[in-house]
Amino acid sequence: MEKLYYSIILLLVSNLAAWWQLNGQFYFKDHWFWNNPYWMATTMGIPIGFMFWWATKFSYEHFGFTWNIRMIGFGMGTLVFGIMSYLFLKEIPTMKTIVCLLLALSIILIQVTNVLGE
Repeated sequence: MEKLYYSIILLLVSNLAAWWQLNGQFYFKDHWFWNNPYWMATTMGIPIGFMFWWATKFSYEHFGFTWNIRMIGFGMGTLVFGIMSYLFLKEIPTMKTIVCLLLALSIILIQVTNVLGE
């Protein structure tokens, strides 16, 4: 179970960092660092890539399958994107987006809790 926790923490941190890497340009509109794709790709891309890699490794060691981390990663990425876009860019989700966020949460919970009893 410990490896699953590591995987989820790494997914959370890597998705937060990826959100800043890609959307920081809209929050820090006049800052040279955030508006330079070469700096963003080189300084943030490598650590983010390593975090996703380790999250996948830990998840595979826990579940024995790659599908679980794919579903958890999709759900986590969707939730992080929605929350961060709301908090920092003031993008208010529509009802359609809220339903999608709830579905993303459902995907994560199904994968983590093994509700369907694989």
